[in-house]
Amino acid sequence: MHTTAAQERGRRFNSVMATIASRLPFGLNRIVPPSLLGFAVINSFTFGVDLALLSILHGVLDVVLWLSITIAYACAFALSFVLNRAFNFRSHAPVGSQFGVYVVVVIVNYLAWILGVGSGLAALGVDYRIARLAAGACEAVYMYAAMRWVVFRK
Repeated sequence: MHTTAAQERGRRFNSVMATIASRLPFGLNRIVPPSLLGFAVINSFTFGVDLALLSILHGVLDVVLWLSITIAYACAFALSFVLNRAFNFRSHAPVGSQFGVYVVVVIVNYLAWILGVGSGLAALGVDYRIARLAAGACEAVYMYAAMRWVVFRK
């Protein structure tokens, strides 16, 4: 079977993540799957994109906070879907049905963690960037589990 350049990049990404995961100390190499490490790498990048967009929209352009959070979040999670599908989970399932499930997962995530925790903490006086970091920690656990066992299940 002929592999495309994108498939080859996905294979290499998985290989690097597997190599790193196999060398983790303190017995973590027995419990951390390569997909968790790949998720952490990809979503750390997309979280940075999210924070940068949020800072530009709200901090520089003075867009209202809820709209800034929404725009930054939507851009980052669309990027996360594409990168995780292609590189981390290397899915070949129909993109339409996967994306539909992903949208439901993201809506729940958005309402519970981003708006609930993020905006809630900001409303309590926590700086919006710190509130977003706290919400990000909660969403990371939820999103990895949902992507691995629901969205990109084998």
